[in-house]
Amino acid sequence: MAQVELDVFQSRERSNWVRLRTLVWLRWFAIAGQIVAVLVARYVYHLTLEVGLITVVIGLPILVNVVSMFLYPETRRLSEGEADLMIGFDLLQLGALLYLAGGLSNPFALLILAPVTVASTILPLRSTLVLGGVTLAIITLLRFDSLPILTADGAPLTLPELFVFGFWVALIIGVVFVGVYARQVTQETLSMGEALAATQMALAREQKLTDLGGVVAAAAHELGTPLATIKLVSRELMDELDGNADLQEDARLINEQADRCRDILRSMGRAGKEDQLLRQAPLETVVREASEPHMDRGKTVSITLSPPVGTEARQPHILRRSEIIHGLRNLVQNAVDFAASEVRVEITWTEETITVRINDDGPGFPASVIGRIGDPFVRRRWSDSGTKRRPGYEGMGLGLFIAKTLLERSGAVLTFLNGSEKQQSGLRSGAIVTVEWPRASIEGSLDATGALGDNTLIT
Repeated sequence: MAQVELDVFQSRERSNWVRLRTLVWLRWFAIAGQIVAVLVARYVYHLTLEVGLITVVIGLPILVNVVSMFLYPETRRLSEGEADLMIGFDLLQLGALLYLAGGLSNPFALLILAPVTVASTILPLRSTLVLGGVTLAIITLLRFDSLPILTADGAPLTLPELFVFGFWVALIIGVVFVGVYARQVTQETLSMGEALAATQMALAREQKLTDLGGVVAAAAHELGTPLATIKLVSRELMDELDGNADLQEDARLINEQADRCRDILRSMGRAGKEDQLLRQAPLETVVREASEPHMDRGKTVSITLSPPVGTEARQPHILRRSEIIHGLRNLVQNAVDFAASEVRVEITWTEETITVRINDDGPGFPASVIGRIGDPFVRRRWSDSGTKRRPGYEGMGLGLFIAKTLLERSGAVLTFLNGSEKQQSGLRSGAIVTVEWPRASIEGSLDATGALGDNTLIT
């Protein structure tokens, strides 16, 4: 799991890169809008502008775009520093253009929010703060100094001082609010996307193990008959070659090698979960299979069946799906990691639902994170006290997210809460995770326990 979290963290770093083509096209749209705004102001409203200087300022990004398109491929990914320079250049160019066109009296001053919004969505926090500071400095400069726009009569086109001050305050607040808002939403989206990718990787790995177990079990089953035949014939040869020591030794070697092949196939079948040929199993068997890797880690893991009074005594057979096994395994692992001495897994069912409750005797979930359990990149289950109980643990909540996502995919509903010593169910204080499925969503059919038919190729 630590390696998965490291890979996700590295992918997060890569996700901050942006294509050069994206920024070039955004700049072309900005240039087109600037040219149209200047032409309309000059020839429709007959306003007097510093056309020469404005032309130079608009021409600079055109030159930069042309050079970028010729020197670099469109698919080039910008590093953090290169993206800083590109967005910083756009910010300074827009600030210079507003300085030549009325400053905050120009209604298009609102567009200065665009570069900092882009920066907050694609750049790390450090670069976003730097560009946000530059934006605030430009807005403040435009508040106190700019070249006025003159009307056809030669009068300066200015707004009342109170309105300019209010616009300045609004832009300051807008830079901060929009930057924080865009960054938070983007980070949530990236975290969720990366965590979902990790979930898919975990499920794909579990599915590969399932397929491998099926192949090994099928091989052991199909080769069992010819190996038995070889062993029988070799034993008969040993009896018939009683007077020929050399040939009898060869027959004995064939017999031993047949036993060795049988043992190898048997061990491979166990390592690959030879019962994967079964598409369903009793509920307790599936839960025990999911818990088995964590039963010998120094904590007692007990599995109990407690069907409510009045329900059928026979426990249901459920589908042995990878999502269920891997999800329950992650929950048991988390409980064992934080338990003081014991983890209790309680299985119950009714005519409509199947429930698995996992309870450890640890300190439980802290109130500060219990509402966010199951979200990716929750830094840790509790504070320093929990870290002492589990040295070196710096989890990101990805394991619980994967378990929650996989189990919900199978139709389950998960609840996370803390127990109490006074509970009538007998569960001790600690964290309690309840997984409940509609019975129809995971229950298998008893008719399917017969012959499986011919083996088919795994594609």
